[in-house]
Amino acid sequence: MKFFLAGKWQDRKEQLDVTNPANGDVIDTVPVASADDIEAALHSAQAGAKVMAALTGYERFQILRRAADLLLERRDQLAQVLSSEEGKTITEASSEVERSAQAMELSGEEAKRLGGEVLPLDGGQGVQNKLGFTLRIPCGVVAAITPFNFPLSLVCHKVGPALAAGNAVILKPASDTPLIALHLVKALLDAGLPGTAISCLTGSGRSVGQAICSDKRVRKISFTGSYEVGEQICAIAGIKKVTMELGANSPLIVLPDADLDKVVAATVFSGFANAGQVCISAQRLIVTDQVHDELMGKLIPQIESIVSGDQLSRETQMGPMVRSADAARVHDWISEAEKQGASIACGGQREGAFMEPTLLLSAGKDMKVVKDELFGPAVAVCSARDADDAIAMANDSNFGLSAGVFTQDVDAAVRFAKEVDCGNVHINGGPLWRTDLMPYGGIKDSGLGKEGPRYAIDEMTEMKSVVIHS
Repeated sequence: MKFFLAGKWQDRKEQLDVTNPANGDVIDTVPVASADDIEAALHSAQAGAKVMAALTGYERFQILRRAADLLLERRDQLAQVLSSEEGKTITEASSEVERSAQAMELSGEEAKRLGGEVLPLDGGQGVQNKLGFTLRIPCGVVAAITPFNFPLSLVCHKVGPALAAGNAVILKPASDTPLIALHLVKALLDAGLPGTAISCLTGSGRSVGQAICSDKRVRKISFTGSYEVGEQICAIAGIKKVTMELGANSPLIVLPDADLDKVVAATVFSGFANAGQVCISAQRLIVTDQVHDELMGKLIPQIESIVSGDQLSRETQMGPMVRSADAARVHDWISEAEKQGASIACGGQREGAFMEPTLLLSAGKDMKVVKDELFGPAVAVCSARDADDAIAMANDSNFGLSAGVFTQDVDAAVRFAKEVDCGNVHINGGPLWRTDLMPYGGIKDSGLGKEGPRYAIDEMTEMKSVVIHS
């Protein structure tokens, strides 16, 4: 498949294979962008930013609305592409296409109501006969750098708001999953997006991403990925706006009065969706001693019943991880935890890119499976004496993206909402839950800024103050 650069679909001699992680088969190839391609993309984006800024909010809405409709019309084809290159089940892929269309639709709606506010200038001492208001103007050129795990949804959460705000976009999708992003670009162009408004460059993140992020012509960077790469981007970005959606090791806390059936359902969904390759997966299950044994008796059979296999089969509930090397890493971490005193209640085996859904008991705070981001299909169970101990354990992390707590006690729920150090806290729900219009982002090492179309647009515009003197 060709990439899209400076208003044209283009090919290059150097190619990158895109493979199905389940069997290693090559699905397609994409070009590897060069330094000249990056320069062409930056030059084109500068021109495209002027074109986008000149469109009315309603015109931008119309483009994004049509693009959302096209995603839904092409859902089956897009789900097949997404599932094949990423490894998530075809059911999950179909849901992601639908969610992606919603993100584009929401972005388009926000384009129609992008505005400022009247400033109460006469509240200042000695100020008379002045009228003040603010305008929100596009940043100009936005760099969108996206990960493999939600290769359409997370692209839409960056590209949609950027275009709605009147910016041009340079998109760098993950090397493992570039095809679905290119299909999105095609949908946008078919919807009437000016060709210079977007370029999608494929190739190495180390070369392409760094070159884009360090260039002064880029005025805003939106990145989703690991803390380590996010830190590198911030170091080279210079004076520009950044949104960083980084890692996590999300806790799911279970208090003595929790509805255990709901806990089981939330753990299975939050821990093993997309083979655990979600930044807000439930990685740490913090269970108070009073309900530990009863919960494990309910939870273990449900995890054991998860059907793994070919992600393109409708019967499959969990597919492979995106790379065999990632499955090997998860297996190594589980084996290390077992040597350090944890026990494997179920799962624990690996074959190629397939890692069994795994539950680890008696996990300690110094184990990698607890303190670092696992990003795989395993949940580590930690025992807590009481609510105070559970809060302390939840906060004993460099990350702070999402957390869930199960309790019927309103006072305890409010306390957790206030005291757990996360950007998103769910009461009687797992940490994986997200809807596309909500503000979404972390604290501590989990990142900077917020996503969700309305909030992302704030991050992708500049505020200008205007004062009329009379």
